[in-house]
Amino acid sequence: MEKARRRIYEILDVGRKDDRLSEWADIVLITLISLNVLSVIIESVPEIYAAAPGFFNGFEIFSVIVFTIEYVVRVWSAPEHPERKFRHGFWGRLRFMLTPMQLLDLIVIAPFYLVFFIQVDLRMLRVLRLLRVFRLTRYSNSMGLLLQVLKEEARNIGAALFVLLLLIITAASLTYLAEHKAQPEAFGSIPAALWWAVITMTTVGYGDVVPITVMGKFLGAIIGIISVGMVALPAGLLASGFSEALRRRRSAFEQVVGEVMKDGVIDNDERVRIRESQRDLGLSKDEAEAILRDRHQMAGQARRSAPGPAHIPRLETCPHCGETLPSRRQADRG
Repeated sequence: MEKARRRIYEILDVGRKDDRLSEWADIVLITLISLNVLSVIIESVPEIYAAAPGFFNGFEIFSVIVFTIEYVVRVWSAPEHPERKFRHGFWGRLRFMLTPMQLLDLIVIAPFYLVFFIQVDLRMLRVLRLLRVFRLTRYSNSMGLLLQVLKEEARNIGAALFVLLLLIITAASLTYLAEHKAQPEAFGSIPAALWWAVITMTTVGYGDVVPITVMGKFLGAIIGIISVGMVALPAGLLASGFSEALRRRRSAFEQVVGEVMKDGVIDNDERVRIRESQRDLGLSKDEAEAILRDRHQMAGQARRSAPGPAHIPRLETCPHCGETLPSRRQADRG
């Protein structure tokens, strides 16, 4: 049983390039998720859905069955996860079910079963099925990197958004004071002015509501200038976070390559280790080859510049008495 469970976990483990069956499982699931998202989009057109309702409903039932089996099998094989907290039979599976990706898997299949127990709006359930697109993050290193950066920069981004929220409320309040008498229909209250403040501070500027008083225009100019920097702040944090995450990944891969190349020879096991490290760190083949090439050149330069054995001068001795004689070079100097 444990051997079968281990094999199931290996098949469902994402990105195992050394396992052909695991690769095919990834391809099938990625294709099915993509087709589901496309199906939800297409069936939102009434004419298309009316032409073949049976096809869309049948495809939905088939997809839910596949996703349900996948979910159950993933939970069943959870004790084979490398992390120790998932290795306990019951509590390990429970912790695994509470991970973000497993909760997302449950959310995308739950609406189908809710219909049998409670009366819900089917249109809402169709929209919830679009959440299946987020399951593709399991198979994308780029999306995984994005989630990692968001997690690491959550506090900084939250602080920036909090400051932005304070500025929006302040802008709405001041603009309300300046404009509520001149435009009671647009700025009749602070909540009504919030719409203009949000659109202005996000630099969207629909133009449906604009200040007309001198004070309102002055505030609008000041708010517009401030908002340019405030909106760019979260983007800058994300950009710096991406750069730092990529640097750490390259540094980790360089460390692995350095350990492998200590003896100057890369055997088959070490090549497998390099490929697995490249896959786990999400580096492209070109990036990995560039790092390997640079490390190889550095190793070659280090070998060429390494000092050879020190020259030990030969001491001359007298053939008669055995006394050490000064070298010829020392005699010439004398």
